[in-house]
Amino acid sequence: MTKPLTGIRVLEMGQLIAGPFAGKMLAEFGAQVIKIEPPGTGDPLRKWRLLHEGTSVWWAAQSRNKESLTLDLRSPEGQDVARKLIAGSDVLIENFRPGTLEAWGLGWDELHSLNPGLVMLRVSGYGQTGPYRDRPGFGVVAEAMGGLRHLSGEPDRTPVRVGVSIGDSLSALHGVIGILLALRHRDQNGGDGQMIDVALYESVFNMMESLLPEFSAFGAVRQPAGSSLPGIAPSNAYRCADGKYALIAGNGDSIFRRLMDLIGRGDLANDPALAQNDGRVKHVERIDAAIAEWANRQSLDNVLAALNEARIPAGKIYDVADIASDPHYHARGMILQAQLDDGTPVQVPGIVPKLSATPGTIDTQAPTLGQHTDGVLKRIGIDSETRDAWRARGII
Repeated sequence: MTKPLTGIRVLEMGQLIAGPFAGKMLAEFGAQVIKIEPPGTGDPLRKWRLLHEGTSVWWAAQSRNKESLTLDLRSPEGQDVARKLIAGSDVLIENFRPGTLEAWGLGWDELHSLNPGLVMLRVSGYGQTGPYRDRPGFGVVAEAMGGLRHLSGEPDRTPVRVGVSIGDSLSALHGVIGILLALRHRDQNGGDGQMIDVALYESVFNMMESLLPEFSAFGAVRQPAGSSLPGIAPSNAYRCADGKYALIAGNGDSIFRRLMDLIGRGDLANDPALAQNDGRVKHVERIDAAIAEWANRQSLDNVLAALNEARIPAGKIYDVADIASDPHYHARGMILQAQLDDGTPVQVPGIVPKLSATPGTIDTQAPTLGQHTDGVLKRIGIDSETRDAWRARGII
């Protein structure tokens, strides 16, 4: 089976999350991804979160299907190697601070002249232009500037982090979309590549739904609302008798009527003022109180069974133990087995999106630091004597 990105060669210069997450997705669908890492230390992600034998188990998920090349990009020799690799690549991914590659002679203008068909993804905190371009930018800062952090948490409490590096991951997804669009354009327009400028804060802001139109039209500044969904009712988390929470989304008009009938509140089901969402929003506290009273009388399992029988969207709030044991996750191939460096088995997330004819796969485990250095350099004509000399000098 030929995967959709077979034959696409990608050079990944990014570190940590945004750039490498984009590279991971391309590799899962057939692209050859060579990851450049600093000699000696490697990508800092190797030391993030929980470590097994000195390496993060996160690495097993983030770097599968990639080749690892150690290379000091600050050295003239390293920059020359990068140029040789870029000359034969379709895609370059980087997430350095703007201006870093230019200082190394690897800016867009130089690389486009070297390889006119190159597609270059640049991920940064604030983008390649604008008054903030030179500021250091991490995903958590982008989440704040993009509007997400303000909406997270309970009213009148300190804004909270979502819990994962969502700003980085959203930027990676936007980057992958940009790469695929640029490759499509290249195929249709004589082979000319282009540069993709992804800003972390813009990737977050792009997810903010009606936030700006509401402010522009009404001067409304949306505020944090805890577990509820402001302006859409009812949708909330409700405490059950066993202390667990059911997430219930009864906000469709017919769904709302079924929910009210289920909980024994025909008076609300048949109230003309609650027939549509705008009316229900005005009375959301009364509706929430009725649902909460019903949920609080029985266990989570009983609540969910009744809701499922009535065809009302609902579910429990999963932690990772729930995910790892859930039969639907397993049936959909979302819990896969991988190996750590020493062969220890570890579960990793499955691959999305799911293509019917050319699905993504895990073909190789995450590489050890510099595992493919000699092979990659040999392919571009760097002999063993030179490699040995460079290794002694810390260039590779």
